[in-house]
Amino acid sequence: MTRTLALDATPSLLPLMLRGAALSPLKRPRPDAPLPDTRLTVPGLRIAQEHLTAYERACGFATERPELPVTYPHVLGFPLAMRLMSERAFPLPLLGLVHTSIAITQQRDLAPTETFELGVHVRELQPHRRGTEAVVVTELHAEGAPVWQSTSTYLARHRTSAPGTEQPRETTTPAQPLPELARWRLGEDLGRRYAAASGDRNPIHLHPLTARLFGFPRAIAHGMWTVARCLAEHKTHGPVHVQAGFKAPVLLPGEVVYAAQGPAFELRAAKGDRVHLTGEVHGLAG
Repeated sequence: MTRTLALDATPSLLPLMLRGAALSPLKRPRPDAPLPDTRLTVPGLRIAQEHLTAYERACGFATERPELPVTYPHVLGFPLAMRLMSERAFPLPLLGLVHTSIAITQQRDLAPTETFELGVHVRELQPHRRGTEAVVVTELHAEGAPVWQSTSTYLARHRTSAPGTEQPRETTTPAQPLPELARWRLGEDLGRRYAAASGDRNPIHLHPLTARLFGFPRAIAHGMWTVARCLAEHKTHGPVHVQAGFKAPVLLPGEVVYAAQGPAFELRAAKGDRVHLTGEVHGLAG
């Protein structure tokens, strides 16, 4: 079933988060749960330059660039994904849902002046050794042709008797640490700045007090900020495939190291051997 939304009907995230949190105790996640066949679409989507500029600044992309940042369409689709995952029919509890990976395929550079059709659907549930993952697909079309797609996995942790049943990740962890290329000091307000630009105001990212309610000693950086910041440093654009896995939260304030070699990149703690993010960037043949 496809539901088409008007441009001004893109949902606000806070009410969706509250609804999803209220429904979470009623849900019993399992990989064979029935999944509603719903696709949300927004036709005639135009990019708001003010919103785009705020996102570019928050993530370290050059402003007034000729193409959209490769991660930016994820932000456009996130409210629709939240709408689907906060509904009663979605079988996993929104409260505690963890973004574990993302894969992005971009067919070409996307211009901020283009008009797009945005679509989001939950493709499937899959077993994971720690619970059940939902696979959420976000797509952009331009003039009827697919130009960008992302596939995200979101994990609901629960007891399971299935050992190691999650799908193997394409991202590989190198045997030796990748060479350091940059080091970033992250301020305590990073989560709030990214939330203002992206609309993702999950309380675990905003303030130490709200993060402690969910078991974190301090606020943590958004996972999608870590991917975007790495790709901004890499200057990723053009026909490209990106894959990334979120390994450990980044506590704020903090210091992290961006490292890369060949197609592989990672974000790790400045002290110790903790890896926060691993990924790869591959150009697509024209």
